[in-house]
Amino acid sequence: MEKLVVLAKILSDINRVKILALLKRDKNLCVCEICDTLELSQPLVSRHLGQMKKAQLIDVHKEGKWSIYSLVDHSMLEYLLQEIQEDLQKIPPTRQCFSRNKR
Repeated sequence: MEKLVVLAKILSDINRVKILALLKRDKNLCVCEICDTLELSQPLVSRHLGQMKKAQLIDVHKEGKWSIYSLVDHSMLEYLLQEIQEDLQKIPPTRQCFSRNKR
C-alpha cells in the first residue's frame, strides 16, 4: 500500500505528471530538454526528477557529461499514462538540447 501512496504523491503535482508524460512520449531526455520544453526552472525539474527516481519511476544513465532520464517499466504508472494519452498532444514538441546534440 505504501507504493500506491508514493505514486499518488508523485501524481499530485501537475508538473511531475507533465514530466512523466514527456518521458513517456520521448523516451530519453536530459534535464535541459525537460526544462526548455515545459518552461520550468532547472532546480524545480531536478527536484521533481529526484522524487521520481526515489519512487523508482524513472531511471538515469550518463551519456558523457549528460544525465539522461527515462521511465522504468511500472504497470500502474503505465495504466495511468494511458489514461492521459490525449493530453500528451497538448504538451509542446521537445526542445532539443543544442549542446547535447552537438557532440
